[in-house]
Amino acid sequence: GAGGGPNEDNVTGLLVRSTARQWTRDSVLAVDAGVHLAAIIKIFEEHLPRASLRKPTIASAAATPVNGDNLSTPTEPVRPKLCMSTGPFANLELPHATAKANATYVFRSLISTYLITHPHLDHVAGFAINTAALQQTLRRKRVAALPSTIEAIKEHIFNGIIWPNLSDEGDGAVGFVSYDRLVDGGNVALGDGEGRGYIEVCDGLAVKGWSVSHGECMRHSHHQGSYSSESTEAGYPSYYSRRSSRKDLSSGSMDSARSQSFSQNSSEKKAYDSAAYFLRDEHTGKEVLIFGDVEPDSVSLNPRTARVWQDAAAKLWAGLLTGVLIECSYDDSQPDGMLFGHLTPRHLVTELGVLAGKVRALTALDSSPGSPRKRKRPSNGHKLPSEELLARRPPSRHHVRRRTRSSVSPSTSLRPESPRHGSSEIVLPNEDAELRSIVEEDGSNHRAPKSRHESGAIHQSPTTKPLAGLKVIIIHVKDPLRDEPSIEEIILAQLQEHERESQLGCTFTVSESGTSIWL
Repeated sequence: GAGGGPNEDNVTGLLVRSTARQWTRDSVLAVDAGVHLAAIIKIFEEHLPRASLRKPTIASAAATPVNGDNLSTPTEPVRPKLCMSTGPFANLELPHATAKANATYVFRSLISTYLITHPHLDHVAGFAINTAALQQTLRRKRVAALPSTIEAIKEHIFNGIIWPNLSDEGDGAVGFVSYDRLVDGGNVALGDGEGRGYIEVCDGLAVKGWSVSHGECMRHSHHQGSYSSESTEAGYPSYYSRRSSRKDLSSGSMDSARSQSFSQNSSEKKAYDSAAYFLRDEHTGKEVLIFGDVEPDSVSLNPRTARVWQDAAAKLWAGLLTGVLIECSYDDSQPDGMLFGHLTPRHLVTELGVLAGKVRALTALDSSPGSPRKRKRPSNGHKLPSEELLARRPPSRHHVRRRTRSSVSPSTSLRPESPRHGSSEIVLPNEDAELRSIVEEDGSNHRAPKSRHESGAIHQSPTTKPLAGLKVIIIHVKDPLRDEPSIEEIILAQLQEHERESQLGCTFTVSESGTSIWL
């Protein structure tokens, strides 16, 4: 699922795998599952008619000895197997004849873990309903998420009221599902080298997660982010941005807001937790970054996406980060006061400008006279860049201003190239000041990257576009359900306009349900 609603048949749900593992058991990871089994069945219904028989293995001409005697028995030829020829499941050997039976095989046998960004229904509803089909599996399914998301799923979904408690915790636990609580920023006790802080989530893939903010939440619950004692402005509902201008709201919107009687002036506001996940292919070391729903740092009660960009910058600079999947729910006509914790093209490109600034800083540092470019930088799992470079460029706290408009390059085709073995499916005002910002110690778990020379990354000169080669895949677009040009086309055109202004160098693709993307 590629959309953000309101159609329930196309909401967030991704399947990710390392192609080095082929289609082995437990080799597929589900990232969110607002729509799930029904969408997998639909894919099989579309592509199963084009499935073909795999050529049989030629039997060995040699005879196999029996009981050590000279007698022998000829080897039986291997029977041909039906194999998917097209679509996201190409080259998958099919154990069954029908679409629904093969989809259920994928669900029960190939998918091992559900990596959930946050517990909103459009990200978990499909999985919750599909758990009824887990009765005949041999192992529990794992739900991996940050602790606040696990607690929300445990308290509000698998609670015996909204849905039976099919987990292995709490009263009346059935045991179909187990919980894996991830550490925000990664667990530095796990992994080593470039994989430090990561934990394996399926065969071939490991994850490290960061919490990000997804709007404001007024209701007290276990699912919580940071708190603010500010009261809401003029009694408006909490989803209006605290930094939005009132002129962004129509008079009708303001009147409607005033009519809501939530007694919010005395309430305590907090940022709603979502997550961004780095997925690492253990065969190649390459990574992709997948965001759940996220709002701009510029309007957030708890701006924390910059931590993700800081981590991503080191990976992109070292040639490890191949793609970013991130939401862009609305076009630029959506005012800041009506974002509901989401992004528009202007805000997305501003956020990518933060990433670009951090990459520029690393590039400038690597290119500066006296830089230890050809010596491996020490890995302590915390600081970026190395101690030697920190000594030359002492850190200082610096808040970087960002423009609200930037750019990306024209879109790339959604039609994937042939899969590669081991693949995984705003100008800053002061670059030196940004350098000081990127190396400051903030307690987050960053590993100093290898130099670009050691990592094999293409050398980037100071004049190179900072995000050149990075693929940005747009997810969670909300369909306005109106007679007008496609909202996806509008969003893409606005992103291309921003690209013409600032030239960050990344390429944009708007995802489509039922397709595959190779990164």
